[in-house]
Amino acid sequence: MRYRTLGATGTVVSTLCLGTMTFGAETDEAGSFAQLDRFVEAGGTFIDTADVYSAGVSEEIVGRWLAARPGLRDRLVIATKGRFPMGPGANDAGLSRVHLTRALDASLRRLGVEAVDLYQAHAWDPLTPLPETLRFFDDAVRAGKIRYAGVSNFTGWQLQKAALLTQHLNLTPVVTLQPQYNLLAREIEFELVPVCENEGIGILPWSPLGGGWLTGKYQRDSTPTGATRLGENPQRGVEAYAGRNAEERTWRVIDAVGQVARDRGVSMSAVALAWLAGRPAVTSVILGARTTEQLDDNLTAADLLLDGEQTRLLDEASAPPVGDYPYGQAGVQQRGRDLPAG
Repeated sequence: MRYRTLGATGTVVSTLCLGTMTFGAETDEAGSFAQLDRFVEAGGTFIDTADVYSAGVSEEIVGRWLAARPGLRDRLVIATKGRFPMGPGANDAGLSRVHLTRALDASLRRLGVEAVDLYQAHAWDPLTPLPETLRFFDDAVRAGKIRYAGVSNFTGWQLQKAALLTQHLNLTPVVTLQPQYNLLAREIEFELVPVCENEGIGILPWSPLGGGWLTGKYQRDSTPTGATRLGENPQRGVEAYAGRNAEERTWRVIDAVGQVARDRGVSMSAVALAWLAGRPAVTSVILGARTTEQLDDNLTAADLLLDGEQTRLLDEASAPPVGDYPYGQAGVQQRGRDLPAG
């Protein structure tokens, strides 16, 4: 396992993070405990959850696991999130001070901890003024309930606004961004990655395997069946089968991942995760496994470093479609400038 600092902070985390969205839903408590134990044995120190995962059950499972292992809490960095509905009330969702106060306290109770190391806004809230949310984060840090603040699923302008407001208002900074990012979804490179590089914000990619596509388990023009996420629901979320199957780029990326995997003698999952861990501003890649076997496969990426040619092959195969301007070559050239010759 390798380690990096959490964004521009001095806190060190493993470059692989155990995501717990499956806990209490696709993975029962015994299986969740097994994943957590295996992750820590492999050197993992970073665990991410959210109040909305299985309506709080994921946090409860992590809390019971921590309680059963005295002394382990201080070796780990625990992250959770709040924003989505946790009840039927008008103030049971959002990034308002009222909701986040309740949500954070409830998360602390479920986790059985006095503080979480990273508390994240799970998504943008158009109804709450951003300074209200940022001031809540600052107050929570001062109260000792959270140590750092982060956001998830923000767009470029939203993240840049948050960063500048914390500086202007002298509030606790946003230290991490948790976005969708993988070889099939590289759009964050247009705006979000430059913001993160410029502001010292660490990226925590979710869906690093593209909902299973980058494992190589899905076949062209053959709708998935069986006990896989798309087998159970081919229209599931952003990784729905029909849309990605219809894109030639999807299969070009999968072929490239498979080629590198064969060359290195590792799984396609390991290659996709290693590529992502090597991207600019990435702090830690969030794993989302159903089973310990899947987690073991993912953990083989912990020490895998791709060489320049392998990275180039993956970069070229996965290059997102883009017009000439402002994100294409014409725009890139216009934003660049060389020093005059001597």
